[in-house]
Amino acid sequence: MTVGEPSGTPESTGGTAYTIGIDIGGTKVAGGVVDEAGAIVARARADTPHRSTSPEVVEDTIVGVVDDLLGRVGRDRVVAVGIGAAGFVAADRATVVFAPHLSWRNEPLRAALAGRIGLPITVDNDANAAAWAEWRFGAGRGESHLVLVNLGTGIGGGIVLDGRLERGRFGIAGEFAHMQVVPDGLRCECGNRGCWEQYSSGNALVREARALLKAGSPVASDLRDRVGGDPSALTGPLVTQAAQEGDRTAVELLADVGRWLGVGLANLAAAFDPGTFVIGGGVSAAGELLLGPAREAYRRHLTGRGYRPEARIVAASFGNEAGVVGAADLARSDLRSAG
Repeated sequence: MTVGEPSGTPESTGGTAYTIGIDIGGTKVAGGVVDEAGAIVARARADTPHRSTSPEVVEDTIVGVVDDLLGRVGRDRVVAVGIGAAGFVAADRATVVFAPHLSWRNEPLRAALAGRIGLPITVDNDANAAAWAEWRFGAGRGESHLVLVNLGTGIGGGIVLDGRLERGRFGIAGEFAHMQVVPDGLRCECGNRGCWEQYSSGNALVREARALLKAGSPVASDLRDRVGGDPSALTGPLVTQAAQEGDRTAVELLADVGRWLGVGLANLAAAFDPGTFVIGGGVSAAGELLLGPAREAYRRHLTGRGYRPEARIVAASFGNEAGVVGAADLARSDLRSAG
């Protein structure tokens, strides 16, 4: 486990009541102690156990990160813990119905953690938590209708309407990744074909880049040199770096992902009519290399284009820490509602 130094203590911040946010992904459990303004004052993280491990092992990891953070700032200053899980969280906000990268299947996560941590627990989807952070403190602050799209390995999504998270009847709203954008298109891990994340995600970016290397394409010579000719060594951040340094093929690959992003956003605009789309996740580090093509494609595919207002498409403010901040603030919000 690695831990960051706190930027403040309860004494130096006037006795602030903190909440802890935990963001559980396929590769890590990241945690932070968060104040009322959305600032992280202490950080910790640990590797996520492999998907074949039992739910208890994953929960042990979460408890370890929480205990570490409690030790940093003092248990008496922390009032609640928020959990953002990469998976389907039921409407009861207590049960993880399905987590593709972990062993949770109808796992009563809140109950499993509450007795061990000894504080009020809030459970939500990780992208919901990220959307909440961006609406409360970040790029979507003040927006009445916000849609967040997280482009990472796949696609995550969250919806904030008039100051509330829209979770759907069964708690699983925002799973935009699996909108079909290409009938009978590429096979998706979900079992269907043509899902959005097969064309606009970190996986899509890496798949197309590696295909060029495997085909021996001369236009991929710069990328080939960067990985010593080994396609399996090519990663999304490496392609992004190459694009930022001017490699034309990497720029084209990111533009392709951006164009598919724009197509999906136009579909979401038809459904939700938001004022702002916030784009987060690791792929968003490409900035305008991604967002520029996305805006162009969005305008081209938008229903009623030319006769309706267009949503803003902006980069997220919090980067990879949005889930931590959002989960912590949702825990604080739930505590206030309960009180």
